[in-house]
Amino acid sequence: MSEISLKYGCNPNQKPSRIFMKDGSELPVQVLNGKPGYINFLDAFNSWQLVQELKKATGLPAAASFKHVSPAGAAVATELSDTLKKIYFVDDLELSPLASAYAMARGADRMSSYGDWIALSDTCDKQTATLIAREVSDGIIAPGYTDEALAILKTKRKGGYNIVAMDESYRPNPVECKDVYGITFEQGRNEIQIDESMIANLVTEQKEIPEDAKRDLLISLITLKYTQSNSVCYAKGGQVIGVGAGQQSRIHCTRLAGNKADIWFLRQHPKVLGLKFRSDIRRPDRDNTIDVYLSDDYMDVLADGVWQNFFAEKPEPISREEKRAWLNTLTGVSLGSDAFFPFGDNIERAHKSGVCYIAQPGGSIRDDHVIETCNKYGIAMAFTGVRLFHH
Repeated sequence: MSEISLKYGCNPNQKPSRIFMKDGSELPVQVLNGKPGYINFLDAFNSWQLVQELKKATGLPAAASFKHVSPAGAAVATELSDTLKKIYFVDDLELSPLASAYAMARGADRMSSYGDWIALSDTCDKQTATLIAREVSDGIIAPGYTDEALAILKTKRKGGYNIVAMDESYRPNPVECKDVYGITFEQGRNEIQIDESMIANLVTEQKEIPEDAKRDLLISLITLKYTQSNSVCYAKGGQVIGVGAGQQSRIHCTRLAGNKADIWFLRQHPKVLGLKFRSDIRRPDRDNTIDVYLSDDYMDVLADGVWQNFFAEKPEPISREEKRAWLNTLTGVSLGSDAFFPFGDNIERAHKSGVCYIAQPGGSIRDDHVIETCNKYGIAMAFTGVRLFHH
C-alpha cells in the first residue's frame, strides 16, 4: 500500500490526513485491524524504534507503552517478583518473556498508560495478547502476530482495535524532513548507537557500576532518545520506573520523573498490597484509587466517606512518615538525562528516589558542583558526551 488515509490529523478539524512515502514506494507497515489515526501512527513509529533499540542493546525482548509521542513506560524481559506481579495485576496470568516486558512497561505508570499505544520488539504471542486484551489500549505495533494472538486482539474495542504490523527489514532514509508552518526542516536522523561504551567515562569517586545497573542506564538513555525533551528517566530492574517528559526546566524533569518512581515503589508498600477493594471495581479505578490513597490529602477523602465506593474494608491511612521511611529503602536506581544537569539540585532530588547511578552528557559550567554532589552520596556518574534531545 502506497498510502493510508486517516480520519483526521492531531485534531478533528485538521483534514485531510494521511501517511505515505514521498518517493511513491510501498509503506513498510500494514494495518491488520482497525483504523489508526495520526497520533496513533506517531506513537507507533516512535515506540517501534524504541523497542528495536532496546532489544539490540540488551538482547532481550522489549515492550513500550506510549502516550502522546512519549513513553509512559518501557522494559525488557526480566523475571517479575511476586510483588510486581501483584501491583501490575498479572499474578493470575501465565507470562511469556514478551508478556513480562509489556507488564513492566505498562506497570511503570499505569495511570499514564491508560489508553496507550503498545510496541513489541518480537512477534506478539498468545500470553502477551491475553494480557493486552484486558487493558485499555488504543493499538499495537509489532513485527508479527501468531494466529491465536491476532484472534484475541481482534476482540478488543468491539472488533475495532488497531493492530499494525511493521516490516523489520525497513530502513529509513538517513536524512529526514518535516514541515512546520509551511516551511520544510531537514536533518540527519539521530542514528547514535547507545551501548556500554557511552557510560564508560566515570567522573565521580565511585567508579563501580554493576551489570544490571549498566543495563538500566542503557534502558534509560534509549528511552530518552524517543521522549519529548527536556526529559529525565529513572530505571530499575530492567524497566523504566519514571519519565519526566517535555518540561522546560531540568529540575522539573527530575522531580516529575522522581515522583513517578516514588509512586511506583510506594505501590509495593505492605499497606497498599493489603488494600481490600470491592469486587466490582475495575482495574483502572483501582489504579486511580491507589494514587489517591498515596496522596497527602487522602484523609480528606476518608472524612468524606467516599472510601465505601471503592473498598470492601476501610483502609488504614499511610502517613507521610511511613511513606518516607519506605522510600528510604529504595536503592540501586539508574537515571539518565537527555542533556546536562546545570545544578546539583537535580542530584539531591534524584538521591531521594534511590538513584545510585547516573548517565548524562556533561558540559555544564557547574559540572564540578554536580560531581561534588554525587560524591557526597556515593553516586556513580558517567558523562556520555551525547545530547539526546527529541522534538
